[in-house]
Amino acid sequence: MTRELHIVGFHVGRETYGVPITSLHEIVRVPEITAVPDAPDYLEGVINLRGKIVSVMDLRKRFGDKKATLKKQNRILVVEHAGKLAGLIVDSASEVLKIASENVEPPPTAFQEGGLNCVTGLGKVDGRLIVLLDMTKLLAPASLMRQNGKAENQNDKTEARAAAGR
Repeated sequence: MTRELHIVGFHVGRETYGVPITSLHEIVRVPEITAVPDAPDYLEGVINLRGKIVSVMDLRKRFGDKKATLKKQNRILVVEHAGKLAGLIVDSASEVLKIASENVEPPPTAFQEGGLNCVTGLGKVDGRLIVLLDMTKLLAPASLMRQNGKAENQNDKTEARAAAGR
């Protein structure tokens, strides 16, 4: 008997991504988002979802699209991670997919070397590839800190140069 993965498929740009359906809380339209100071550029802010404060990350920006703008068809996938809710802005939520475990390939080693360790595998469905994401690595503070660490190192160098110039 083959094991099946049940994932929620969604689009970011031209690609289809998937997260385990067990981590999905709900899919909502994009409401007004409250900005948070000193947040990375891909962290849009927070929303009030029926009394719960949910941080919202724009996956287009997280994946490198610096000029992403919100459109009417954008959705927020509200996922549960480590007992907390987080929102992921996507271009559109497409479908629930069942992928047989033998149709899932591990990610290429270049993904890990390039810092894209949030990809757990590539699912093959009807001749297309679905990039499977690991919520733990995508939302983990460690991966966010690594992204911020680059900016902090740059700030430290700038401050050191400024202090040396005094």
